[in-house]
Amino acid sequence: MDLGLKGKVALVTGGSKGIGKGVARGLLEEGAKVAICARTKADLDTAAAELAKATGGEVLAVAGDLTREADVQKIVDTTVGRFGRIDVLVNNAGAAPGGLLLDLSEEQWQQALQLKFMGYVRCMKAVIPHMLKQGGGRIVNIVGNDGVKPIGIELTPSAANAADLAVTVALAEQYGPHNICINAINPGPVTTERWDTLIGGIAKVRKISVDEAQKRAERSIPLGRICTVEEVANVAVFVASSRASFMNGALITLDGGQRKALLD
Repeated sequence: MDLGLKGKVALVTGGSKGIGKGVARGLLEEGAKVAICARTKADLDTAAAELAKATGGEVLAVAGDLTREADVQKIVDTTVGRFGRIDVLVNNAGAAPGGLLLDLSEEQWQQALQLKFMGYVRCMKAVIPHMLKQGGGRIVNIVGNDGVKPIGIELTPSAANAADLAVTVALAEQYGPHNICINAINPGPVTTERWDTLIGGIAKVRKISVDEAQKRAERSIPLGRICTVEEVANVAVFVASSRASFMNGALITLDGGQRKALLD
């Protein structure tokens, strides 16, 4: 199936590893030109070189911190300066510290909201004017199922993700008439480098071994396993494409039917 992405320009945040890198690769394989951004320049440059070699596509690496409005504007301006436009924005960068209410500091709450929520807002605010000028675009927010299946041990991601979903729906209604389709994908556990940290945090809060925490995570998913990066990327690339032309304001759960109560 031709997804109609050949020659399109995509900006993928958090593109140096994990889901972001997987989505960038999927877009490149479909013929898109891709800019990736992350905070660590060395990791970003390595990822860009690997992606270009693997796909033969055109990759631009732009370092920046999405908690800073000036950095976000620089990333967007650099991408437009290189490629002339941005057809697709994939918001993916962002992590939020887990933990129970009484153990979380004010700083941890701010950290979660500044990156996982406001980082997404800043990127959309910087990109949408370009999409309006060019007559349309696609925004895919990789959020997470904590926003629709909240749990006490993951309070800050639950709050930040729920805020992301609310903004996704509101902006989809506002900008749909301008041919800008905005959707969200909510993965559950995904086999990335970050999962090792997350499962370690769950083990610590629950006072169990990492192995036991992993077993509980797998048991909470009816499919009996953790999602792969490629499985998330496949959905994200489709949603970013013209094949998903009537998809707007959708909140797509991609967690294998996870039942979070079984994590207890």
